[in-house]
Amino acid sequence: MQNDQLIIENTITYVKKELLNAEGGHDWWHIERVWHNAKLISQTESVNSLVVELAALLHDIADAKFHDGDEEIGPQKAAFFLKAQSIDQSIIDHVEQIIRNISFKGGNFTTSFYSLELAVVQDADRLDAMGAIGIARAFNYGGFKNRELYNPQIAPNLQMSKEEYKKSTAPTINHFYEKLLLLKDRMNTSTGKRIAEKRHHFMEQFLQQFYMEWEGKG
Repeated sequence: MQNDQLIIENTITYVKKELLNAEGGHDWWHIERVWHNAKLISQTESVNSLVVELAALLHDIADAKFHDGDEEIGPQKAAFFLKAQSIDQSIIDHVEQIIRNISFKGGNFTTSFYSLELAVVQDADRLDAMGAIGIARAFNYGGFKNRELYNPQIAPNLQMSKEEYKKSTAPTINHFYEKLLLLKDRMNTSTGKRIAEKRHHFMEQFLQQFYMEWEGKG
């Protein structure tokens, strides 16, 4: 097996190449932030650090929403790359499972897989959907999909199935209520929960200001 650091470096090079022209909220910089978040959270958790880092780096290597909803292309692509790095099959399998189960997908479903490594990477990814960067990413993706900023006549839907969530074309502000503001109470780790509290509060302040300006009061 190669040195772990060399594997990480090879993975970074691979991900940067694969996501060179990706949408701004799911590009290399998103991956790097999630990777850094995952390493920070790992400091207070007993995890396999190689699994955590590889899963963080590869979690969006082929995001289903950019591949016609195919949820298997990401895990398969990651596994194909990792096999070329001569990594133990158990690690490859674990990374695949994390990639397969990390996404929010509307939140109204249960997964059949759990590990502390998944909990860490999931928290790291969710933190990047919160706070100032979470707001920026939400509107960037909304623009990418040509969605309305806000439409008072379209109420958020908190009971969406996984398929409804994937197909939603609702205004970006709705996404705050359908996902972003729900994340604080769905964090797994103590570090993730602590950081999420601050980012959640920032999003609430943003929404207050947004509605004031929308109504001509701010």
